[in-house]
This record gives sequence, C-alpha cells and structure tokens, in this order.
Amino acid sequence: MFNNIPKLDLHGETRDTARILINEFISDNIKLGNYKVLIIHGIGTGIIKKETHNVLRKDARIKKFYIDFFNIGCTVVEIDKR
Repeated sequence: MFNNIPKLDLHGETRDTARILINEFISDNIKLGNYKVLIIHGIGTGIIKKETHNVLRKDARIKKFYIDFFNIGCTVVEIDKR
C-alpha cells in the first residue's frame, strides 16, 4: 500500500533528534513534490509517536496526519500543496 511513499524511520532516535529529522523530512519532500509521506515511529513507550504528532500538529504545512490503519507504529502525513 505504501511502497512508493517516502518514509522516515525514527527508531532509536531521541525526542530532540526526531523533531529535527521530521522538519527536514517535510521540507525535503515539499521540494521534491511529495505530498504524502510516512513517518515510522514504532510503538514502544509512545514518546517518539507523541513528539511526532506534536511536531505535525504545530506545522502549518501539514494538511492532516493519521495513524496507519494496518500498522499503529506508523503515521501517514498529507502535506498541504499550497
């Protein structure tokens, strides 16, 4: 289902590093014209997932984001095409 969608894997990253990587990933994909991306944060304790959603919620470039129905360790992100 998500074979050709750009992915960012945050396994093993700290909260601060994840925040930076997410912002760079979104910026890069806007430049590349990719408006749907996947962020893999895993399940674990939920710290990286919570930080991922906080970053996405505050970013005006994000149209919407949601947990992948088939894999709760991934968030699907739709970037605004403005």
